[in-house]
Amino acid sequence: MSTHTVLGREIQMPVRIRHARAFMASYRVPAAAAQRLIDYSGLAVVRVPRERALCTLVFVDYIDGDLGPYNEFGVSFMVRHHTAPTGGAVRDLRALASGGAGVFIHRLPVDGDFTLAAGRGIWGFPKVLADFEVDHESRERRGVLHQDGALVVDLTVKPGLRTPGGRGAGTSFDAYSHIDGVTRCTTWEMEPTGMRARLGGADLRLGDHPAAAELAALELPARATMSSAVDRLAMTFQDAVSI
Repeated sequence: MSTHTVLGREIQMPVRIRHARAFMASYRVPAAAAQRLIDYSGLAVVRVPRERALCTLVFVDYIDGDLGPYNEFGVSFMVRHHTAPTGGAVRDLRALASGGAGVFIHRLPVDGDFTLAAGRGIWGFPKVLADFEVDHESRERRGVLHQDGALVVDLTVKPGLRTPGGRGAGTSFDAYSHIDGVTRCTTWEMEPTGMRARLGGADLRLGDHPAAAELAALELPARATMSSAVDRLAMTFQDAVSI
C-alpha cells in the first residue's frame, strides 16, 4: 500500500469516495476535431459510426471521501486503451460494448485547494480552481461553472427512467490524464446507486471562457446523445501508472 503526502497530509492508497452524486450529458462530436483536441495525450479517440467520438460533460458533488468535500466538473472523451491494437470503428464499438475502452479526462475544474493538489500530484489529473453553482436536489439538475470570472458552461439535465441494477452493480475502467508532458493511467472503480438515464434530456449553454470556445469548436449538437444522474456514487482510485 503506497502513501502520498499532499499539503502536509498523508493519503493512503487506494483513495476511497464513500458518497458522491453526479449528473452528466454525453454528445457525439466529429472524431477528427476531438482527436486534434487530445493529440497532446498520445491517445486515440474511440470512433463510432459516422466518424464521431463520444464527449461527456459531468458535474460531481463529492460529499464524503478521503479528499474531503468538493465540487468538480469534467470534460472527457472515450479513448482506445493504450495497449489495444489500432483498428477501425468495428473494433472500437466492440471495445465500448465489452468495457475495454478507457476515458481520457481533458478538463477537470474543482473548488478545493486540497483536492487540486492531490489530483495533480497523485494522478496527474488536470485540476484547476473554478467557481460552482450546482443544484443536485431538484428534479432537473443544473450546474453553472465560472472560471477566471467568465462563464464556461451552464448545463441542465432532466433525469429519465431508473436504470436496472442496485447496490453491488459496480464497474471498473481505466481513466487517463495528462499534465507536464506525462500521460498516466489510473484504475477507477465505481458503484452507482439510484441512476436514471434517458436519450437527449440536456440543455447546454456555453459561455465566453476559452474552455467554452474549445467546446464550441467541437460542434456539440443541440441534442445530447444521452443524459443521466446518479443519486449515490461510491468510487475507488488506485495509484496512477505512467504510460
